[in-house]
Amino acid sequence: MADRPVALVTGASSGLGERFARDLAATGHDLVVVARHRHNLERLASELAAAHSTVTEVLPADLADPRELALVATRIRDGDPVDVLVNCAGFGSYGRFQDLPVEGETGQVDVNVTALVVLSHAALSVMVPRRSGRLLNVSSTAGFVPGPGSATYSATKAFVTSFTEALHEEVARSGVHVTALCPGFTRTNFQARAGVETRALPSFAWAEAGPVVAAGLAALEHNHAVCVPGFVNKVVAVSPRLGPRSLVRRVAGLVVNRL
Repeated sequence: MADRPVALVTGASSGLGERFARDLAATGHDLVVVARHRHNLERLASELAAAHSTVTEVLPADLADPRELALVATRIRDGDPVDVLVNCAGFGSYGRFQDLPVEGETGQVDVNVTALVVLSHAALSVMVPRRSGRLLNVSSTAGFVPGPGSATYSATKAFVTSFTEALHEEVARSGVHVTALCPGFTRTNFQARAGVETRALPSFAWAEAGPVVAAGLAALEHNHAVCVPGFVNKVVAVSPRLGPRSLVRRVAGLVVNRL
C-alpha cells in the first residue's frame, strides 16, 4: 500500500460506508475496510481490485466490542500509515425510549460515540505529528435537534458534530483536515435496519448516497468543519436556531411520528 494513499473506512460493507470505499478507490486510494461481516468486505475488496486495481485490507470488527475496537485503533496507530479515516459505522433505533431494549440504546452510544472517539484519537495521534492526514466523521442532521422517538440516535449525532468541530479547531494549524458530514435522509439500508417505515416522507426529502459522499469528500479536501449536503438539509440545520426549543422538540417529534 506504500505507493498510494490509504483510506480506512468503517461501516464499509453497506450504505454510505460502502460508497465511501468505492469513491476513494476510484480516486486512487488503497483501502482498509472495517465492518462486522468478513464475507461482505471480501466481496467489496474483490470488486475494487477488478475495477481499480485497489489493494484492500479486510479488517472484520464489531466496533461495539472493546477488544475488536482496540484492534482497529492499533491498526491505525501502529500499522502502515493511514492517510484518510472515514468514521461511517453507526446505527439508530426508533420508538419511545422506555419501550426500546436498553442494550440497543447503549449499543448506539458504543458504536456512534465511543468507537468514533477511540478511532479519531488513534488517527490524530499519528496524523498531527506528521502534519498530514484527513479525518471525516459521519454525523447527521438529526444531531441538530432533539429527537423524540429517536432520542439516543439524535443525541449521539449531536455529540459527533460538536466533537468533530472541536477537533477541527484544535488541529487547524497542523495540516490535518477534520470534517463532520451531516446528511439527512439518504437512500441506504439505514432506515430498514432501524425498523422505520419511510413511505410518508416526500421524495424531495431524500438524497442519493453518491452526491452525499461526494459532498463529504469535497468538504474534507477543503477542510470545512461541517458539511450539510443538500438544500433541504441546510434548512433543517438552520431552522432550530430560529424558534424556541419547545417548538423545535414538538416539530421533531411530529416528523418522527409520521415515519
